[in-house]
Amino acid sequence: MENGSVDEIVECLANGGVVLLPTDTVYGLAVSPNFDKSIDRLFALKRRPRNVNLPIMVSSDEELEPLGFEISESARRLLRSPLIPGSLTLALGFRSDYRPAWLEGRDEAAVRIPNDERLLAVLRAAGPLLVTSANAHSAGTPDNVAEILAQLDGAPDLSIDGGMLRTTASTLVNCRVDPPVIERVGVVPESEIFKYLS
Repeated sequence: MENGSVDEIVECLANGGVVLLPTDTVYGLAVSPNFDKSIDRLFALKRRPRNVNLPIMVSSDEELEPLGFEISESARRLLRSPLIPGSLTLALGFRSDYRPAWLEGRDEAAVRIPNDERLLAVLRAAGPLLVTSANAHSAGTPDNVAEILAQLDGAPDLSIDGGMLRTTASTLVNCRVDPPVIERVGVVPESEIFKYLS
């Protein structure tokens, strides 16, 4: 296990590696979307069905429109709120004019801007990443690296030990529909979200 400098993480991702790393919520598994084999490995590590798409992390909301996302008014309100960066994931749809090849075939994607300085630095250097919770599919996410590694089907290329983390994931809000729907209650309570949507 590594201490995990930004440079180490970015280099591993740039070489097509899978990285286990702490986020501001649970531990995550991250890959660059530029490597199909890395994405395949990530699905295999988690034993995740291929029809369950991977969430995306970006460093700022300025990266969303260039990726082809359609930003609804409710999404804009949440993106401007103090909840982001943080433990809030937004499900967004796409415009019809453009999206990168790695997002082809998807009607929507779950996107999050984490509130973690090291992870934000990685995202600024590496670009958008596919990041999902570090656990076997449908299992709970352990709070420590040792248990995660025991649960996965294989080992990531780089494992960053951030100590014990909470096991509650981000709250997921579907902003493709009007009014928005909270599809998973996690770290951010519903009452906080509705403050910025009303």
